[in-house]
Amino acid sequence: MIKLKQGFIYAFLTIVSIISIFPFFFMLVSATNKSIDVTRGSLLPGAHLIENIKSLLATVDIGQAMLNSGVIAIVTTVLSLVIASLAGYGFEIYQSKAKDIVFNILLLSMMIPFAVLMVPLFRMFGSISQVAPAIGIDTLPAAIIPTLTTAFLIFFFRQNTKLFPRALLEAGRIDGLSELGLFFRIYIPTMKTTYAAAAIITFMSSWNNYLWPLVILQSPENQTIPLLISNLGSSYSPDYGVIMLAIVIATLPTALIFFFLQKYFVAGMLGSVK
Repeated sequence: MIKLKQGFIYAFLTIVSIISIFPFFFMLVSATNKSIDVTRGSLLPGAHLIENIKSLLATVDIGQAMLNSGVIAIVTTVLSLVIASLAGYGFEIYQSKAKDIVFNILLLSMMIPFAVLMVPLFRMFGSISQVAPAIGIDTLPAAIIPTLTTAFLIFFFRQNTKLFPRALLEAGRIDGLSELGLFFRIYIPTMKTTYAAAAIITFMSSWNNYLWPLVILQSPENQTIPLLISNLGSSYSPDYGVIMLAIVIATLPTALIFFFLQKYFVAGMLGSVK
């Protein structure tokens, strides 16, 4: 009976794994095939990878799009980690009634969909463009600023800070460290798994962000990789082999980051729910 149960579990997990991996397999195979083979659902590797690469490079400036996405994702990730961790640290370490009210309001903001904020944000950046064009409409800073941090990320850091040993802070204060010194020299090194998990979440979210860049970035030289892929798919006769190749290229950075930080990601996520 036990062996039958284990066999059922292994069979179920095998089926789920195949279903999960299949989209990635199809994406990789399709990047080597012609468009007609992709539409037919071919599952065999083709011999048109070099042709698809040449066609992609001739059609769009994927290097510039990757650079734009990289700048936005890296700057957003770094600033988000600093801001959200400072906020989460402050909410948990320093106790006050007003702090709890502010935190509850912050959590309520998670209920507001970003689509509701797009028009006010666009009007705001339109006004900023008249005063400071460098951070106005159709600039990379305008794509970064509204997404610098989220209520979820602050909540994530606060929950992890509950597990932070307060004795380290007391020892640091005895040694003469300032409050900022405690944060940068004790808190950050101790919470590296939390930072790794938050970095993966933030980077992937920023790299794959489509809606706000679509609204705020208007010139072709500022488009990100999701916008470029969308433009490839919206042409009169889309080349699905080229599109799949672009998707493979767009997937590589997030896949590599997750691969190298997966150990810290798992540790950070488990720590947030203990």
